[in-house]
Amino acid sequence: MGDGDMTPLKRARLASGMTQGETRDKLKAARRRRDKMPPKDASLKRMYTDWEQGRVDPTDWRDELCEVFELPPVALGFVEVVPPPTLEIPSLLEISRLDPEIVEMLEVQTDHYRHMDRKVGSAIIPQTVAHVEHMQNLLRTSLPGQCSALAAVALAEGAALAGWQALDAGDIVKAWNMHDIAKSAAAQGDNPAVLAHVTAQQAYALLDAGRAADAVELVQFANRPDMAGRVPPRLRAWLAAAEAEFLAAAGHHYSALTMLDQAADALPSGDTDPELPYLMLNGTHLARWRGHCLARLGADEAVDDLTSALEGSQVLTSKRAETGLRVDLAFALRSRGDIEGSKQHAQRAADLAGRTGSARQRTRIAKLLAG
Repeated sequence: MGDGDMTPLKRARLASGMTQGETRDKLKAARRRRDKMPPKDASLKRMYTDWEQGRVDPTDWRDELCEVFELPPVALGFVEVVPPPTLEIPSLLEISRLDPEIVEMLEVQTDHYRHMDRKVGSAIIPQTVAHVEHMQNLLRTSLPGQCSALAAVALAEGAALAGWQALDAGDIVKAWNMHDIAKSAAAQGDNPAVLAHVTAQQAYALLDAGRAADAVELVQFANRPDMAGRVPPRLRAWLAAAEAEFLAAAGHHYSALTMLDQAADALPSGDTDPELPYLMLNGTHLARWRGHCLARLGADEAVDDLTSALEGSQVLTSKRAETGLRVDLAFALRSRGDIEGSKQHAQRAADLAGRTGSARQRTRIAKLLAG
């Protein structure tokens, strides 16, 4: 069974570093704490094998499994992420135009998946993609108008989220295609800020494909000078930081540091802006980003920036963000010669990447541990 075909339960066990026998021992202990008698060892062994291989649903053992792996039910594949009530799509001939209530429901659904993504990562990719397809169908059968334009922007944000999830799961082609949908929708909605954001985010697919120079070209198109007055300050800071990351990956040390300074100058106070629901960027996040860029450049001061960012409580609200931060810190510590410290952060990152299904970070971790 390849990693892509692995059940969430098996993925969680491997990420925890436990053998099946160790897992069964902990399950029996958890069962006894609930004043329930566990089955005989041979029976539990057969049951657990069936659960891991997806042949049987561990209906009566879900609470114990969640306790042993310290994960929510959805991360173990037990509970499908239930979206808010979906909209009934009338037939083509019945549709005339979208209304504000429908647009609001679409935005609420996207925000729901955005928050779930921060908790469980790639586990909700099927639901997010289905949400994008639903919005596409609505737009195909709607008449032009203000609400149609707003729905197009909602589609752009949802498709960009699905694209980012696909990138994290290691599917570069799907990530690129989802961002293409996002760019077309943002253009249809005539929203320069969203268009700039999804275009720059698409460049990460190029970066992960090993095409750093092309990634720089794409992000610079999104962050070109004539866009300065068309996007809010927090997004300007994000675009500058993204450009710095791609420049660092391409080995442009001075230019990367210049863009990081621009990002710091543009960043307003606070964490988010109401007009940018898809963007969370504050001083702690920017410190993490700066450390990531410095780590790519092999700069010794990366360790200080990354350690400071790790101590910021806000970074820990996203397992994906913490994973990336610890991988960066592991690389920076290894460059400094602290092999033991590097391995500790790499192992913790590997555990987190297993829980969120982040193939992107597992690839980076494998390079670290092999070095």
